[in-house]
Amino acid sequence: MTKSLNAIAKKLMEPGKGILAADESEGTIAKRFAKINLPNSLDLRRDYREMLFRSTEAMTNYISGVILTEETLEQHAADGTAFRSILADADVIPGIKVDRGAFPMPGDNGEKITEGLDGLRQRLERYASLGAGFAKWRAVITINDVAPTRNNIRANAHALARYAILCQEAGIVPVVEPEVVGDGDPGNHSMERCAQVTGDVLENTFKELRLAGVELSGMLLKPNMVLPGINSRERPSFEDVARRTVEVLREHVPAAVPGIAFLSGGQTDEEATAHLSAMNQIAGKPWPLTFSYGRALQNVALRTWAGRRENFPQAQAAFTHRAHMNSLAALGTWTGELDRAA
Repeated sequence: MTKSLNAIAKKLMEPGKGILAADESEGTIAKRFAKINLPNSLDLRRDYREMLFRSTEAMTNYISGVILTEETLEQHAADGTAFRSILADADVIPGIKVDRGAFPMPGDNGEKITEGLDGLRQRLERYASLGAGFAKWRAVITINDVAPTRNNIRANAHALARYAILCQEAGIVPVVEPEVVGDGDPGNHSMERCAQVTGDVLENTFKELRLAGVELSGMLLKPNMVLPGINSRERPSFEDVARRTVEVLREHVPAAVPGIAFLSGGQTDEEATAHLSAMNQIAGKPWPLTFSYGRALQNVALRTWAGRRENFPQAQAAFTHRAHMNSLAALGTWTGELDRAA
């Protein structure tokens, strides 16, 4: 079992490839559709995901796995082809978001706790039978004047560990996502404060993973980058962000972990790419670093598609470009000139 989990994890971390996060909840995708004046209908959600998954060049060359929702895991394209079959043809591993969302933590600190452990064992068995090779659970850690508290960090770390061991029991690779968010209220924290909290969160998370008996060689980590809050006046360079992020990871992430796939965390498309590329130019890391982006891969493609199937080719070209740029970043060879030249 450990060997097969490690093989899946390594395939997800194939050099020059990354993970497409297409697991937006119905509420989240409704907000994104609203920005381009689209209703949140089942057919439009299907068409949008079909446009992405049938971007053959992008999916074949730059994407190793896709995080799906329960709806999408069993969904079919307009012509009746199962999305799982489309992904299989591109040699892309289907994954599944299994948490039920982040809810207010008891208390008055603006903190959240992720729910979804009840019935997870049975759900994972079903997801595995449908071909899911990996799963994702997101914890949300807020920074403000009184947060994060020790209780919140420990509670989220414990939930991540329980999720991860249940995944491995079902033969599914757990992607562990403890996200220190930069866009909370007030969002004016420094990059150094983010580094301190991120280190603390990672330390507690790996402590709980070990206590739960999680095999570290059969999981992946999906962390935030070390960045100042969205309302901070700090403007660190790409190289500063890369250096500080790698320092924190080296201090707290065991070398046994097969890879790290970053979330984009509200960065612009190009910022997410530039930071990843700068990190991959730093020598001596014990694990490969790649992307697991949602918005930073889809933004331009979504606007180009605009709900019209006739726009598929142009939208797929936009998605392919973004995937290619992040593929270069995963290899440490991206430049702004390459991005703008396309």
